[in-house]
Amino acid sequence: MSGQPARGNPGDELVARYDSRGHVVGEVARSVMRRENLWHAASSVVVHDSQGRIYLHRRTTTKDVYPGLLDFAAGGVVLAGEDPGLGAVREVEEELGVHGVPLEPVGVVAYEDEHTRYHAHRFTVEWDGPVRWQPEEVSWGEWVDLGELVRRLDEEPATVVPDSTAVWGDELRGWLAARSA
Repeated sequence: MSGQPARGNPGDELVARYDSRGHVVGEVARSVMRRENLWHAASSVVVHDSQGRIYLHRRTTTKDVYPGLLDFAAGGVVLAGEDPGLGAVREVEEELGVHGVPLEPVGVVAYEDEHTRYHAHRFTVEWDGPVRWQPEEVSWGEWVDLGELVRRLDEEPATVVPDSTAVWGDELRGWLAARSA
């Protein structure tokens, strides 16, 4: 039944429901998960090129969470019955056209605020190919230097989605410090 529409609503897919400790406890319609702000899991993939630049993109204004904000991680909700790593592969290909290259796992981090609560399954991927946006998800994007991205997180935090900043900010700062050393 993985990712199938919820019964009674053909546009409402089933997502994996998690508990606060990160264990799968069932499945739920995406609309219910959002409405009740239930724990779930999501992939979060930072795409970098061989020069170390990070791909920064703007979310469309139709996104259900953080519409119109900048994001530096592609990803999405883990579907019912879906492995988070395979979900990450699916999401980065759908959103940015990145495909055929291995994703490197970075770990899982919990995130919660008044809009969403999830376990972020984090990955990185190196990509020097063309970026192809999914028009329903991405309205603009460009490669940015890691230092510029960290500066933006520190000086213009309201322009970037808060969840990606929370689950990746320390990691990005660590990468920048390692480059400077």
